[in-house]
Amino acid sequence: MLWRIIPRAVMVIALAVGCIAPANAAPTLEEVQAKVNALQDQATTAAEGAQEAQVKLNSLTRTLNGIKAKAAVQGQTLSAMQKTLGAIAIEQYKAGGLGQSLELLFSSNPTLYLSSAGALDSISRGKSAQLRKYQAAQQRLQATTMTVNDKLALVTAAEKKYKAQSAMAQSKLAEAKAILSKLTKAERERLAKLAAEQENADQASSVALAKKVAGFSGRGGIALKFALAQLGDRYVFGAAGMITWDCSGLTMRAYQAAGVSLPHSAAAQARLGKAVSMKSLQPGDLLFYGRPISHVSIYLGGGKMVHAPRSGSRVKIADLGLGSKPLVGARRY
Repeated sequence: MLWRIIPRAVMVIALAVGCIAPANAAPTLEEVQAKVNALQDQATTAAEGAQEAQVKLNSLTRTLNGIKAKAAVQGQTLSAMQKTLGAIAIEQYKAGGLGQSLELLFSSNPTLYLSSAGALDSISRGKSAQLRKYQAAQQRLQATTMTVNDKLALVTAAEKKYKAQSAMAQSKLAEAKAILSKLTKAERERLAKLAAEQENADQASSVALAKKVAGFSGRGGIALKFALAQLGDRYVFGAAGMITWDCSGLTMRAYQAAGVSLPHSAAAQARLGKAVSMKSLQPGDLLFYGRPISHVSIYLGGGKMVHAPRSGSRVKIADLGLGSKPLVGARRY
C-alpha cells in the first residue's frame, strides 16, 4: 500500500509548491509600472504640499520684513525722543516735576521767581507730554518686537514644512527609481516604451478632443485656451512654464493670461474665487482634488478636464476622476 501512498504525497507537495510559487514570482512589467506610477503620484502630492508651504513661507516672510521695517522706524523715533528729552529731564519728571533745586535758584528774588514760575510750569508740562509720547513709543516698539518674534517662529515652521515636503517628494521618486533599477536593461526599455506609447496615445486623444471644443468666453475661457495650448508639455515639480509645468503652475499661468493673479499652490488657489457646485460647472472652472487638496485641473466640459498630472507624464485632457484623490470642490474666478 505504501507505493500507492507515496505518489499521492508527492502530488500533494507538488500542488502545494505550485500554489506557493506564484507568490514568490517576480512582478510583471504592468505591476511594476503601476507601482512606479503610484510612487510618482505620491511624489506629486508631496511636491504640491511643498508648493503650498512655499506660498505660506513667502507670505509670512513679506509680513515679517514689513514688521521689521516698522520696528526699525519705531526704534529711530524712540532714539530721537531720547535725545530730545535727555536722561536728566526724564529722571526729573520721575522724581516729580522740576525739583527743589530749581525753585531755590530763584528764592532770593521772589519777584523773579514768580515771573518765571509760569514759564517753568510750561516747560514741565512740555517735558511731561514728551515723556508720555516716549513711553507710548516704547510700548509700541515692544509690541512690534513681540510680533516680529511670533512671525519669525511661523516663518521657521513654514520653512521646515517646505523642506520636509520637498524631501518626501524626492524620496518617493528615489523609491521609484530603485524599483526600476532592479529590472534588466531590456525590461526597463520595454517599460519606457510602454509608458511612451501610453503618453503618445493620450496626446493624440487630447489634441483630437481639443479640436472639437470651442466657444469659450470670459476669464475662464481665456484660461482654458491657454491650458489647451500647453498640451503635450512635460510635468516637472515646481514648474510654471513656459515648456514645463506642475498642476498649480499651469492653472496659475492660465489665469494670469486672463488677468487673474493666483498663487502657485492648489490648496491656496482653492481658498480664492467663488465656490461652484458640480452641477453648475462651466469651462474654465478649477477643480480641486485630495484631502488635503493636492491637485488642481481646469474643467473643459463634457466630463473632461485639462491638467498636468504627475512626474513622468504630460499636460493632457482626461476624465474628471483621479484615482485615489477624490474631487472635493470647484472654484470660479
